[in-house]
Amino acid sequence: MGKAKKEEEAVFLRKKITLLRAFSLLIGSMVGSGIFISPKGVLRNSGNVGLSLIIWLACGILSLFGALCYAELGTRITKSGGHYIYILETLGPLPSFLFLWAEYFAIRPANSAVVSLAFGRYILEPFFAPCVAPLPAVKLVALLGYYIVLILNSWSVSWSAQLQTFLSVIKLAALTLIIVPGMMLLAQGHTENFQDAFNSQSLALDKLPLAFYAGMFAYSGWFQASFVREELVRPERNIPLAVIVSVITVIVGYMLTNVSYYTVLTAEDVLVFQAVAVDSVCGFQGGSVASPLRDDPHSKTHPSSSCYVNVPSGYCYGLATLGLIVHRYRHPELPRPFKVPLFVPVSFTTICLFTVGMSFYSDPVSISIGCAMVLSGFPVYYLVVCRPMPKCCHDLFYHLTFKLQVLLEVIKQEIRTY
Repeated sequence: MGKAKKEEEAVFLRKKITLLRAFSLLIGSMVGSGIFISPKGVLRNSGNVGLSLIIWLACGILSLFGALCYAELGTRITKSGGHYIYILETLGPLPSFLFLWAEYFAIRPANSAVVSLAFGRYILEPFFAPCVAPLPAVKLVALLGYYIVLILNSWSVSWSAQLQTFLSVIKLAALTLIIVPGMMLLAQGHTENFQDAFNSQSLALDKLPLAFYAGMFAYSGWFQASFVREELVRPERNIPLAVIVSVITVIVGYMLTNVSYYTVLTAEDVLVFQAVAVDSVCGFQGGSVASPLRDDPHSKTHPSSSCYVNVPSGYCYGLATLGLIVHRYRHPELPRPFKVPLFVPVSFTTICLFTVGMSFYSDPVSISIGCAMVLSGFPVYYLVVCRPMPKCCHDLFYHLTFKLQVLLEVIKQEIRTY
């Protein structure tokens, strides 16, 4: 009886994520490589300092709208699965499959690669300054960090949550080290880099969708609280609270960080340097920011690769919030512990889909590749999913996955015993 009870309990996710841990999860998911690598993309595609700051604020407000929509989805749809389950429950199997297809082949690999490489570069740059960190070393550190995080999250929810809280504090402290000196210099009258902030000669209105993509990449992670609903204590209360407080905190932090960047670095410096945060700290300390931490062929691939990620992401976010609107009208009888005004999901959906459409004009080649990644799932869905899987293949898949799960549990128990 005791063994059966233990196996039954192991099926369910335990509620170990408190409000503080949810807040740390959201802060840690949003604050990361984006604020250190996206300022260049936002400035390049907006054209001037003033418009780039407006885009950072607009991306923050848009992320808040999306987070509020996902908070309602997380309290209305109680199943785990994130984007996939939201789209599946509201719009059906085909759109949800296309999301999984894009997530597997485009969104997750590219996003993980960008974040991991940024982690590796920022870890190594201080040790190699004023030279550029060797690319093989950056890749090695990136892989090491990626697999450490992967193993820890697979090992223990409590440990990973505690590490997430610790890292969130470290990230906020790092932003503070950039913000406070920048604000002090600004208060002393160092405003020369903000002169002619809205220079119309460098304005790039046709590239604005790409600037939004870069800004939204920095805010990505606002949806994480609704993904851990089953592990969250009092989700009806804690999801909205964690979302509102964390996103507003990040908006304020990002705005102040960008102002601090521009206080020390000129617009030309931001466009040239790879490690913007490292060079801004050099400026705070009175050092020269004219270091060789400049663009190389590898860093030039980021703008296009971000399109491959953000086009499928914008499609998925827009569909999920569109599904929220549809779900409201189809199931008005369902309990709604948290509800946002209708203009919030309507605005978010419209902006997401409009930005994806306008991006075809800004960068038709990259956007077409991103859309092709999504649409390539159509034939797979109709040839594989719609047709029933043969029983022999189904049984083989079941036995392989079951044996793999048993093997992982045995290895885990052996390591714990050791």
